[in-house]
Amino acid sequence: MLYSALLQFSFAGFIDALSGILWGWPTIILLFGTHLFLTVALKFPQRKIFTGIRLSFTGDKGAGDVSPFGALATSLAATIGTGNIIGVATAVTLGGPGAVLWCWMAGFFGIATKYGEGLLAIKYRVKTPDGTMIGGPMYALERGLKMKWLAVLFCVFTAIAAFGIGNSVQSNAIASLLAQPGLLGESYTGISTQLTGLVVSALVALVIIFGVKAIAKVCEALVPFMAIFYVVGCLIILVINWEYLGDALRLIVDSAFSPQAAGGGFVGSTVMMAARFGIARGLFSNESGLGSAPIVAAAAQTRNPVRQALVSSTATFWDTVVVCALTGLVIVSSIIAYPHISVNDGAQLTHLAFAEIPYVGTPVLVIGLITFTFSTILGWSYYGEKAIQYIAGRKTIYVFRALWIVAAYLGANLDLALVWSLADCANALMAFPNLISLLLLSGVIIKETNKYLWKNRLDEDSHEEPPVVED
Repeated sequence: MLYSALLQFSFAGFIDALSGILWGWPTIILLFGTHLFLTVALKFPQRKIFTGIRLSFTGDKGAGDVSPFGALATSLAATIGTGNIIGVATAVTLGGPGAVLWCWMAGFFGIATKYGEGLLAIKYRVKTPDGTMIGGPMYALERGLKMKWLAVLFCVFTAIAAFGIGNSVQSNAIASLLAQPGLLGESYTGISTQLTGLVVSALVALVIIFGVKAIAKVCEALVPFMAIFYVVGCLIILVINWEYLGDALRLIVDSAFSPQAAGGGFVGSTVMMAARFGIARGLFSNESGLGSAPIVAAAAQTRNPVRQALVSSTATFWDTVVVCALTGLVIVSSIIAYPHISVNDGAQLTHLAFAEIPYVGTPVLVIGLITFTFSTILGWSYYGEKAIQYIAGRKTIYVFRALWIVAAYLGANLDLALVWSLADCANALMAFPNLISLLLLSGVIIKETNKYLWKNRLDEDSHEEPPVVED
């Protein structure tokens, strides 16, 4: 028994250390460097962000299984999660208030990478015999680069990350939140994790059993509600904190580019710390470069690759440039307004910062976290399903869905420290095959962009029929 405990301890320590390495400077530089390279190579596609927003709400006559907005909503459902709330607070805790600006910059430049991912997803997608569109980095690697072995590796990492960060960790976040006594008032005693797990898994089952069209429909309804509710809630809090808002903005900008001494409720931090944790949390939050979002982008109805690429790029805009920025402003302004707030723990910091705002703060946080995390489970279910399908074929879909429902229940009731670290590693490892496809196929991305975007031919059909494959 002692040997088993020591083995488990050393394995947990190894995985935790590996996670720190994988999300260290080399990965951050590779991801952020890809953002910068594609931004320059594609002539700043960020300039077309409002065109992408317009196309998000415009139907398309092209082939596909879901509408452009349905694909975007599913992507946003998977992307907007605990990272937008607790992740930002963790960045502030570890890197100081300047981390908020670096997080925002990771989102701004990440728009170009998310654009490139969406373009390759449509360019290299395939069609199954029943007419369903499937795609993602695995098909770009296989069809564009003839690297099927790397495509399989990507899918393995995606499946691991899906069951961890995409499912069990999210259901655990909901259960842990609702189990806190006093969360919704003095008379609130908390809800058992078993009951929360049952409800979450039942709701997940009701949606995913019907596949991508059902997931997209639910996300089309849920994502606008949760985003508008959370954004409006944050804006109300910022109005309440308005006299501290100017100081918060100055502190964020100053701390991003100069060392910050301890004081005013904040710990001391260096520019390197602010950059590292801000960029890392921004990359983790918006998933630009990780290769998850293009899996659902491939199912979108679109007449050419660039149209859906523009739509896909707006996910990073909404996720980081808007939602993470608002969260950061709320947290920093609240710490300035209420100096007694502790900044030692990211999750606790979020709760304390929002709880200080009477009537509005706690409901915004609770409803925001519940809807964000639940929608993440739905979005990642599609990513995981397509990864497993690529490896083992369509016959595994219903087995996957059953395991997904069980994982949602178990996740609410288990200590997931090791699961989180394992999924964190897999999440980072997803990025490497995806970045290889983006960089080696950047010529294709540039060519398609020049053809459709910069020559104002967005309404033109591509006339490329996806090949039919057996799966």
